[in-house]
Amino acid sequence: MESTSLQPQCLGKNALAACYAHYESNAAVAQYCDAHYGPDKFGVANFPSHLAHLCATALSGRPQRSALDLGCAVGRTSFELATSFDQVTGIDYSTRFINIAHRLKERGRIGYRLIEEGDLISDHEVFLADLDLETTADRVTFYQGDAGRLDAYDHCHDLVLAANLIDRLPGPGKFLAGIHRMLVVGGLLVIASPYNWLEPFTPRQQWLGGRFRIGAPLTSLEGLSKKLAKHFAAVGEPQEVEFVIRKTARTFQHNISQVTFWRRIR
Repeated sequence: MESTSLQPQCLGKNALAACYAHYESNAAVAQYCDAHYGPDKFGVANFPSHLAHLCATALSGRPQRSALDLGCAVGRTSFELATSFDQVTGIDYSTRFINIAHRLKERGRIGYRLIEEGDLISDHEVFLADLDLETTADRVTFYQGDAGRLDAYDHCHDLVLAANLIDRLPGPGKFLAGIHRMLVVGGLLVIASPYNWLEPFTPRQQWLGGRFRIGAPLTSLEGLSKKLAKHFAAVGEPQEVEFVIRKTARTFQHNISQVTFWRRIR
């Protein structure tokens, strides 16, 4: 679920199901389409496109054969990666998000409606060709799937990107413990997250950070580093990358995702 800034109200015993159901709603689909393919907002660069550029730059001079985009949402980063990679696989848990990505690949265009104010809406249409993404779209394959269950997918990627995903997993530690199997040795894991931990998605004891452990504060970056230390080495410094979500014509949410880079060493 790529943009964790969209926070559904998840209450009651079926909280997790309600949270994930939010990502199938018309409002969420429209907000993600706008976040991926709409205009930049307040001078903040398009987040999916920026991530793809960071990945390609970090892999400069290394093979760029196959990339795996986990939590691909409606697909912009996958399409952007395909301009550098021979093959890209995009996976998201939301059926509606994947349907949007499929439609864009097949038709080259998508329409969506945004709330202006109250009951007033506006119609929008985007074209892959206008973003210079149409000619390489055939390199992308999209699947609806669970990032916690990746055994069915290829395990020979040069890049794995998990964009704003880990704080929406019920078991992020388990995910990190096995993610090295999806990469070739020397391949790059890129994790972006605002570390917006919420208990309906992730039990508190499973949070990578943002809590106290044995009386001492534990940051998410520290927890991430510990979980990845066995198979990965950090590459460069973390980067703070902004993204903006439009809710209505006059209501926006400004967020920052920490982007970290990890080379598989064993």
